[in-house]
Amino acid sequence: MTGLISRSFLPALAALTLVAACAPEPPPSRSAMPTGIAPQVAAMYGPVQDGERLIPAVPPQYLTDYKVRQEVDYWTAELPGTIVVDPYARYLYYVLPGQRAVRYAVAVGREGRGFSGDAVIPIKREWPRWIPTKSMIEEDPEQYGPWKDGMDGGLSNPLGARALYLHKNGKDTYYRIHGTNDVSSIGRATSAGCIRLWNQDILDLYARVQPGTRVVVLPANESGRGTVPSGASLPPLISGLDSVAPPGETAATMFFTETF
Repeated sequence: MTGLISRSFLPALAALTLVAACAPEPPPSRSAMPTGIAPQVAAMYGPVQDGERLIPAVPPQYLTDYKVRQEVDYWTAELPGTIVVDPYARYLYYVLPGQRAVRYAVAVGREGRGFSGDAVIPIKREWPRWIPTKSMIEEDPEQYGPWKDGMDGGLSNPLGARALYLHKNGKDTYYRIHGTNDVSSIGRATSAGCIRLWNQDILDLYARVQPGTRVVVLPANESGRGTVPSGASLPPLISGLDSVAPPGETAATMFFTETF
């Protein structure tokens, strides 16, 4: 498959990045930093001209093997075209035929771990508009007040290049899968936000997804499902992740709202 490799979000604007607004937890310890970047990986994560905007390349130091987009074995009964989000392992899978999937590394906030179950994607947007919530403006008017009427899509926008909007039973869940303006956050857990990917990866996923796509978000006790054959023990849960957002806080109240 093209774009895959074999298995083996000016100071004021910077303050709007998702991880700048809330300190991230350290990433899990996995593979060591690679000594070199394969040409196909460099091509996948190089600069991308998207209309009038040039998306910068992902710096090589972030392109560890466990973060780069790749096709992997994935044992699941979900139909091809389904998205499975594992917030606890910090991965998103796009199911392919033949017990395979495209795996994307993600960054996940508490709200991203506060929703689980099934949803559908009725809406997807290029360079989505971002509006801070009322509670965000009340808590920090200096930081968020200037954007009370919203921020147009662009490279400084916390939602990145693309966004997929999840609804359940015909209602908005305020759960989003989107790009980012902070490349260093991918693979990490943060204290706010939904599910974000590198802009290069959300472009790839966005091109695959059609309105009506089914999304399954795994709960903590099912983290790792699909990565091992049926009946095998699930991998250990990554430590240091809260299971839900704090009481009274959701993606709608903590993170953002959007206009369509």
